[in-house]
Amino acid sequence: MLQKIHGQPSRAVVKLRDASCPAPFPHTLEYSSPARGTWNIVHTGMLLPESHQIYICAAGCLRGVVLTAAEMGAMHRFSALEFREKDMVNTDNETFIIEGITTILHRLPKLPRAVLVFTACVHHFLGCNLRYVYDTLHRRFPKVEFAECIMDPIRQTQGITPEERERREIYRLLKKAPLDEKSINTIGSNLPLDKDCDLMKLLASFGFSLHDLTGCQSYEEFQAMAKSRLNLYWNPFTHLAAKDLKERLGQEFLYLPQCYDSESILRQLRQIATTLSIPLPDFQAKQQAASDALREAQEILGATPIAIDLSFTFRPFNLARVLCQYGFRVVQVFSDVVSREDEEDFRWLQEHHGDIDLIATKNADMRLFNRASREKLLALGQKAAYFNDTPYFVNLIEGGGLWGFHGLCRLTRLMVEAFHTPKDMRSLIQQKGLGGPCCL
Repeated sequence: MLQKIHGQPSRAVVKLRDASCPAPFPHTLEYSSPARGTWNIVHTGMLLPESHQIYICAAGCLRGVVLTAAEMGAMHRFSALEFREKDMVNTDNETFIIEGITTILHRLPKLPRAVLVFTACVHHFLGCNLRYVYDTLHRRFPKVEFAECIMDPIRQTQGITPEERERREIYRLLKKAPLDEKSINTIGSNLPLDKDCDLMKLLASFGFSLHDLTGCQSYEEFQAMAKSRLNLYWNPFTHLAAKDLKERLGQEFLYLPQCYDSESILRQLRQIATTLSIPLPDFQAKQQAASDALREAQEILGATPIAIDLSFTFRPFNLARVLCQYGFRVVQVFSDVVSREDEEDFRWLQEHHGDIDLIATKNADMRLFNRASREKLLALGQKAAYFNDTPYFVNLIEGGGLWGFHGLCRLTRLMVEAFHTPKDMRSLIQQKGLGGPCCL
């Protein structure tokens, strides 16, 4: 359906005081900027050791995932079946998938332990019997586990998203095992936690072992995650996986949304301690250190304008609120939606800092956004850096593995470093999934 495109970015920028919640911008034709530094389903799947990915879709859809695998140097763990127009009417699609995957697996030098199969929207349109497909594949390859993933952007805003489905299907590969009271998982994240963060130190001090898919080097090591008694997660795409693991394996879970204010950090630490029946250590010194670090960074940055985007953190409004409370000059937040976790911070900013610009990242009008910065601007995230054409930015995605008071201290150091040291923005934003090679 054709849509009229406006001649100026009028629908893509709004003052916070005038923004609605949770959807500040009209749902219309979408724009994809060159700043695509977030991880996608290919990167996430590559975290699973000894696995292979197979995508079944049209050539246009294949282009992005093939380029991602090539960029990662992971083509040996990636295959595709191209679905063409003639296949819609002349092909038995169940047979096409089954025989295509069979051929791919027979040609590999060694059978993978797991195969992530990504069907596409066209298979739903055609009513493809995927249950029959997977049952047949299980019989043909009894030693291979199949994760039933999807690549279906058409239903991105309705039902389960590809990111949610993939995480659930990966962790569904875990087999039920006796639970170890001293074993804890972090699940759903693309990036590992900073080893010196408060959470890691707390668990280690009471003898708990922490397991994470990002650190697994073998399929057996991944399967060992089935023994953990508790799953911790902060990536919102992990809700379904956490609930499924509780139902199947009896693992409890705690959702710990990313946060940057002291009260929320302490509340989450208290939640963990209560759940594990351990005393909560005194974090007053660490809390003070984080507060001091924020004040020192503000003195250095002064009135420097700051822009934050939703690829930098899952909670841009919470981060913006904390920075504003410490005197930083936040002038822009790039976010297409307001999450439930961020709504209270969004309302606070509306009341106290309503002149901040709320800017969409996907609205089609953003192709006309004036990218010339009038003054030196510090961006937190690649999208904020791209749209402001600034070389001064903190190059992290999805929180960068920072957590708690230690994470706040490190964040302030990164902000000061970025303020003093410009980066080559163009070369960095062309890399999808910063840090992708660490998956391999």
